[in-house]
Amino acid sequence: MLNEVTISKAIISEYVAKLQDSLELDVAIVGGGPSGLVAGYYLAKAGKKVALFERKLSIGGGVWGGGMMFNEIVVQAEGKSILDEMGLECKQFETGYYTLDAVYVSSALVFKAMQAGLRIFNLISVEDVVLKSEKVSGLVINWGAVSTLQWHIDPLTLYAGCVLDATGHDAAITRGLVGKAHVKLNTATGGMIGEMPMDAEAGERQTVENTREVYPGLYVSGMAANAVFGGYRMGPVFGGMLLSGKKAAMEMAERITP
Repeated sequence: MLNEVTISKAIISEYVAKLQDSLELDVAIVGGGPSGLVAGYYLAKAGKKVALFERKLSIGGGVWGGGMMFNEIVVQAEGKSILDEMGLECKQFETGYYTLDAVYVSSALVFKAMQAGLRIFNLISVEDVVLKSEKVSGLVINWGAVSTLQWHIDPLTLYAGCVLDATGHDAAITRGLVGKAHVKLNTATGGMIGEMPMDAEAGERQTVENTREVYPGLYVSGMAANAVFGGYRMGPVFGGMLLSGKKAAMEMAERITP
């Protein structure tokens, strides 16, 4: 016989335990799009303590919508290697072009990342970073609805050895750091250069090239990397996003010693 209070206790106690155990991390990822999920997958496989924070209800970022709400995506040959490693099936459209159902790949990336050990918190907004001794050392978090409703509710804080800004076109974490602390970034101008118009070939290449540490303790991946370093956008082709997430994970894992 089900007891409603027992159900409530189970949800509250397990969530609180999960959150408490995530207040000190090797890596905190902000943004649940493809680069963030792939980064979480590889970091967790490497044995790192990693959690991902997404302000929306759903995880998957722009993958869900495919191109203009046609829920198919394209991955080129280079990115397909990651799909192959995860066991995701795709269809060859033409030589070098592979298609996947957007819902399938979104849900599969979430499943594979969590199966590897990534912990995901949806409906959590990141308001700020923790800055100690000129290094990004954690996150300031709140419920996603608080920022939407603009309520004056104090947040909570967690520590992390590295933070990954995988927030897409907005590059919200890096933008917030520059706006508040007026720091100098590791870019050609020292600031956020901004995203360029569409060029799929250049954008895919630059997404990977621009994936790196932009300020001590803060890395960028995916479209956030191009928004920070001035790369082109590429639309609904996602191989660069996958490769960007893997590159970010490898660089952060190497930096974090056991």
